[in-house]
Order: sequence, then structure tokens, then C-alpha cells
Amino acid sequence: MNIPMAKKQTYDAGSISVLEGLEAVRKRPGMYIGSTSRKGLNHLIYEIVDNAVDEHLAGYCSEIHVTLEKDGSATVTDNGRGIPVDMHEKGMSAERLVFTTLHAGGKFDNAAYKTSGGLHGVGSSVVNALSTYLDIRISRDGYVHHDHYERGIPTVELEEGLLPKLGRTKSTGTCINFLPDPEIFEKTRFSATEVKSRLHETAYLNPALTIYFEDLRAAEPEKLEYHEPEGIIGYIRDLNRNSEALHEPVYLKGEADGIQVEVAFQYTSDFRENVLGFCNNIYNAEGGTHLTGFKTTFTTVMNNYAREIGVLKDKDPNFTGADIRNGMTAVVSIKHPAPRFEGQTKTKLDNQDAAKATGKVLGEQLVLYFDRNLETLKAILSCAEKAAKIRKTEERAKTNLLVKQKYSFDSNGKLANCEKKDPSQCEIFIVEGDSAGGSAKTARNRNYQAILPIRGKILNVEKATIDKVLANAEIKTMINAFGCGFSEGYGNDFDISKLRYDKIVIMADADVDGAHISTLLLTLFYRFMPELIYEGHVYIAMPPLYKAMPKKGTEEYLYDDKALEKYRKAHKPGSFTLQRYKGLGEMDAEQLWETTLNPETRRMKRVEIEDARLASSVTEILMGSEVPPRKAFIYEHAADAELDI
Repeated sequence: MNIPMAKKQTYDAGSISVLEGLEAVRKRPGMYIGSTSRKGLNHLIYEIVDNAVDEHLAGYCSEIHVTLEKDGSATVTDNGRGIPVDMHEKGMSAERLVFTTLHAGGKFDNAAYKTSGGLHGVGSSVVNALSTYLDIRISRDGYVHHDHYERGIPTVELEEGLLPKLGRTKSTGTCINFLPDPEIFEKTRFSATEVKSRLHETAYLNPALTIYFEDLRAAEPEKLEYHEPEGIIGYIRDLNRNSEALHEPVYLKGEADGIQVEVAFQYTSDFRENVLGFCNNIYNAEGGTHLTGFKTTFTTVMNNYAREIGVLKDKDPNFTGADIRNGMTAVVSIKHPAPRFEGQTKTKLDNQDAAKATGKVLGEQLVLYFDRNLETLKAILSCAEKAAKIRKTEERAKTNLLVKQKYSFDSNGKLANCEKKDPSQCEIFIVEGDSAGGSAKTARNRNYQAILPIRGKILNVEKATIDKVLANAEIKTMINAFGCGFSEGYGNDFDISKLRYDKIVIMADADVDGAHISTLLLTLFYRFMPELIYEGHVYIAMPPLYKAMPKKGTEEYLYDDKALEKYRKAHKPGSFTLQRYKGLGEMDAEQLWETTLNPETRRMKRVEIEDARLASSVTEILMGSEVPPRKAFIYEHAADAELDI
């Protein structure tokens, strides 16, 4: 049966184009969803939600319901047109094709969808491949059509190549229920906090959409509705809710070269910048060309104004981009008909035309705005003046700080560097305390492993001023060791390409103090060197808590209490002795190598950030000076934490 290709605006079996079959997703899930940790798990929900949002962008869907079910599955329902169920030229229902074939979707030929977030066409089929089961009901053409899959394999018999009908309906839409596969994922409990944050973000980016969220897993079910008619202006207000704003949010929009550009920004009295980029509603954690276009144009326009109104004299150098963005919170959201990303998880936009379009719209609209709002312009330029002043002082301090010390840094007693110079093969371990540092130096492979012991707790950078941060000896040592400079916000000299080590591993004791040191280090990296985390260079070592030594058989390291429990069940009481490690300093060099340093046998967790809004606010709550919000946060997340050990 040969169906002619879809005409503009029709969305049926002909709109679904096929590129290749469902292969190896289960073997290599990380390639498709980024990782098999909690972040990858939540990603399954987002893939399905993003498809529903694409329906909304095409003008057909106004509501999305997301439910975390009691049995651990998730249900996503929308009131769009419903996935096509008619016969595809490949000889089966179009729905079956979408769920069993990689790169099958309605987004490749631009006729059915103008812009979409889920562009790679892997979303639905990947979710299906990584779920124990997936059940789907499609309301379309007056009927409810049904399909069911077990680990990606269809179990419903087709009737003449089409889906069976469950009954009649007047409504349209798609309802998908799926249960993540415990064989694939380390944890199968969705994180409500992260899912809520992402849904709220989606509501801000789509002001005409309403998203309903339900969590039925707790004793008290939670129901929320996200509808943000203010759009990204509301998002800016939300991001700055705990800061002192210097003016009302500024909103600009326009279109250039078929790319829609929306920008909202506001300045606060905080000494930091927070610029978030989105393309077709997907958050681009690593930024990309749209943000480059935004930053370059914004800097140029502001420097021109600064000269025009006399803030900068003829002899003064221009403000740097970081000076101008000091105190800025901004959201840049673009809709692009054919986005290209680096990597499936869409964290960095790669289209050159996006930079051009963003720059063009911003350049025109910004001038129109500031010509009418002189007060706002002056408030922003005063932030830039402040920042430039501090930067100059810091640059002087930093010259003192980061000048080559009289003695080589490698031999100043702290850093034991590795022999290899190729950064892609080198790792640095930040070790708490000298005793563990000594064993680690003996145990390591000097060829590619460097050891940096730090004494005591480093400074909590969330509460400290920048000069204090730079004066802290431990932090200085780290900046020097990594080799890529310091946060772009202060002198603009952070350059990830100069990083000397591929892996930065935090190696702290498995106790409360160790956890506190890890958190302090992560706060430092997140606030001043976030690229280290975004690009996946930061790890936390997971040293064992116990060593089980049976009278017969081989010794075993146990990494947490659950593993101990399991071991106890499998062995008779009295048939083994147990050694508990209070800290890394208690291990000899051989044990340390075996458990924590040897790439073959060690355990490490990569630090990941899924959601910028969440990461920033959680860091603020946990490491800021306000106690009540911290208590409330800890109580609320106790159940999740338990599962995250």
C-alpha cells in the first residue's frame, strides 16, 4: 500500500519518516539518555513530555498531565492530535513504527512540525526500549487505539497491520504509561523535585500550556498545576525571588531568518550572573551559539551606550562581557526549525545562524528599549562600573596570587604531580588530610595520577566575598593545580581547554565531615568553575565502609550498609570478621589502591547537573546563611536521600 507524502499541516502515517531500526539502546543506554543514573531515569519522562510540547508548539495541545504512579511507573497524557495510527508504507501502524524504530518521527521533513524539541526521533523508542513495559492509548479518529510493549517488544497482535480498538471516543490525545527497567537503571524511583522543576520550567517557556503534576507515591498524594501566562518574565521573577531586583524584568522578542528569539533579563544587587539558554524548550546546560550571540551583542550595545552617556571616557578601556553581565539574570529562548546539538542529550546548540539571529533581534530591540528607559540603562551600567572596579583590584591581587611561585608549585609539598603531561590521561585526587594524602601518594600510579592533600575544611564560598575566596590558601592551590584559571565572572580568564586533568576526583572519608568537605568543594566548583561539572570532569570517590574477611574464601570490600546486610544474609554469623574503615587514613597503600585508586576496581560517581534553576537554588539553600529553608529542604527530601546513597 503506497501512501502519498503528507501535504503541509497534515499529520498522518505519511508524516513519519524512517531512518533506521531500534538497535543496541539497551546495550548502551548512556548514548541516548546521557547516563543510567537518576538523571537518565528522569530523562525518560522528559522525552515523552517534550513530544507533547512539540504538539503544543504545532498548535494542537493545551494540557499535559504527568503522574508518578504508586507502582513506580509514570503516566504522561496530552490532548494533542494523538500519534498517527493509520497504515504506514512500511506495512504496519505508524504508532508501532514510532515506538520500535530509532529515528522514526514526524519531525524530519518540517511539514508536520515547524519546530520541535525532540528532534532526533529517538525519544519514544528509547523510552520503550528501556522500560519493563510501556502501555499506550491513542484517542484519534473517533476511537481509542491500544498498544503494549515488554522491554521494547510489542505484545499486542495487530489486526490487518493496525492497532486494536478499545472503544469509541470524541476526544483526541495520547496517554503513555511506562515502568523503567531495573536491569538498566541504578535507581528506578523518579525524583519528584527534579521532575517538578523541569515541568515548571516548561510551563514558563510555553505560556499558553497548562501542565498538571501528580505524585501518588506518598501517603499524602501531591497535586500541582503549572500555568505561567507571563512566560519567561515570570521565570526571571522566580529565579530572582530571593534577591533584590534593581528594575522590572525587560522582555524583548523578534524573528530573524525564520528563527524566533525571546529574551528576558533583570539585574539584581547580587554579585553573580545567571544566563540560561533554551532552544525549542530544551535547556542547553552547556549554552551554545544562541548564548554566544546574546552575550556578544549585549556587550557591544552596552559599551556603546556607556561611551554615549559618558560612563566610559575616551581613554577608558571597554567593559568586559563579565563586567556587563555582573548581577544579570537572563533567559534566552529560541525556536529553531532545524537545530543541531552536540550530543543526544542536547546540552549545547551548534547552529551558527542562531548566533546571528539572536544578535540581530537583540541589537534592534535593545536599542529601542533603552532609548525609552534611561533609568534602567543607568542602573545596569552602574553594575558594570562596580564589577570593573572590583575586577581591576582583583587582577592586581591575582597577579600576586597566581604569579609563578619562587619554588615550583609541583614540589611545594602539597601537590604530588603525575609524570604524564597529556591531560586526557591524567587524574587528580583531592584528598582530605595529610595521613590519607601520604598513603595515597604511595599507592597511586605516578604515571597518570596526581594527589593534592587539603588540610581541614575549605571556605564555604556561598557565604564569602570574592577577595576572601581568592585569599584562601587551599583554594589558591587548587586553582593553580587545575591550570584553567578562575571563574569567568572575575577577569574572564577561565579556560577549560587549559585543564590539566581529565578527572578531578574528590576523595573524602565516608563520614559526616567527609560529606561536608565534598559539599564545600562542589559549591566552589559550581559557583566558580561550573564548566568542570557541566563537561563531566568532577567525580566523587566511593571508598568502602567495611572489609569482610571470611575464615574460608576471598575477602570482600563492602561499600555501604546495604551491601553489609546482603553479605550478612549470605554468610553465617561467626564465619567472618569485619573491619570498619573510619577514614581513608586507616587504609594502607595497597588497600587504598585496590578500593579507591585502581581504575579496574574502584567506584566513582560522576557529578551531574540536570537543571540550572534547581542547582542554583539548592546550593543557595544548603550552603547559604538562612537556617529555616535548609531544615525544610532536608525534611522534604529525606525519602529521596535515603535512596540516593
